[in-house]
Amino acid sequence: MERVQDGETVVAASVEPLLKLTADAMGAVNELILSKAGSDVELIPEISNYLVNAGGKRLRPMLTIASAEMFGYRGDAHIRLATAVEFMHTATLLHDDVVDESDMRRARATARRIWGNQASVLVGDFLLGQAFRLMVDVGSLGALDVLSTAASVIAEGEVWQLSASRSMETTKADYEAVIRAKTAALFSAAAEMGPIIVGATDRERQALRTYGDTLGMAFQLVDDALDYGGSAASLGKNVGDDFREGKVTLPVIFAYRDGDEQDRAFWKSAIEDGQNDDVALASAIERLDRTAAVEKTVSEARRYGEQARAALEELPSGPWRDALDQVVGFCISRVV
Repeated sequence: MERVQDGETVVAASVEPLLKLTADAMGAVNELILSKAGSDVELIPEISNYLVNAGGKRLRPMLTIASAEMFGYRGDAHIRLATAVEFMHTATLLHDDVVDESDMRRARATARRIWGNQASVLVGDFLLGQAFRLMVDVGSLGALDVLSTAASVIAEGEVWQLSASRSMETTKADYEAVIRAKTAALFSAAAEMGPIIVGATDRERQALRTYGDTLGMAFQLVDDALDYGGSAASLGKNVGDDFREGKVTLPVIFAYRDGDEQDRAFWKSAIEDGQNDDVALASAIERLDRTAAVEKTVSEARRYGEQARAALEELPSGPWRDALDQVVGFCISRVV
C-alpha cells in the first residue's frame, strides 16, 4: 500500500507479509478454534461462533505461529498454543465488555448487548478453560507457566484499571503499568511460545518476549490515540467510548498534566463526575488538540515501536523477521 508523505510516495508498512507466511498454520488454528468452541450447551457455540465471525486479524496467535516457524518448527504444538492464545484474548474481550458496559466492538454489537452480561462472562470462562486444556495437551511446562502467568497478570491489570478508573490522580507510570498488564502481557506471552517449544536460546527467547511486550504497548497507545482521532470503522468501537466510560488513558493524562486550571477542572468534571456527553466530548477533543496530547501519545507509541524493532535484531534475519518488523510499522501507521 502506498501513501504520500512530505510530498513523496512511500510504501506503508503492512501486516500482509505476516498474513501470507502464517496462512497455512492459521487455517489450522481457525479449524481448531471452531472445534474447541463447540459444546452441547447451545449458547456456547452460538456466542463463540459470533465472536469468531466478527473478524479481526488475530495478530496474537499469528505471533505464536511466527515465533515457532521462524526457527523451522514443524510440529503442531504451536497450533494448539496459538488457539489457546486466541481463546484467552477472546475471553478477555468478553469480560472487558461487561466491565466497561460496551455495546460495540469491531463495528458489531457486543455479545453482552445481544445475550446479556451473565452469558458473556460464563462463555468467557468456558473459553479460558479450553485454553488451559490446550496448554496441557501440548505438555510444555514452560509454555504453561508463561501463559498461566499472563492470565493472572491480565486479571490483575483489569482490577488495577477498575480501581484507577475515574481518577485524575492516575499518573503516566500508573497507566503504563496497567496496559502492560492488560494488553502487552498477552502479546509478550504469545511471542514467547515459539522459542519455548523449539528450544531456542535464552537470548532469542528474551528478544521475542521484549518484542511482544513493546509491540503490545505501542498497539494499545495507538488505540488510545484513535479513540479521540480515529473512526468507528478503524477503531472497531464508537469514537469517544473511552471518554464516555470515564477511562483515564494517556491522552487524558497528558491533557490534564499540560493544560491550565480550566482544563484540569474540565477533566475532573468529565472523568470523575461523569460529565461526558457529546458536548463534553467535543470540548475534550479541543483541549486534547491544544495540548497536543494525542500527538504525545503517538510519540510514546513510536518509542515503544522502536524498542520492538531493536529487539528483532537478536533474531535470525529473513522473511519472518522482516514480517514482524512490518507489523510494528503497521501498528503505528493506523493513526498516521
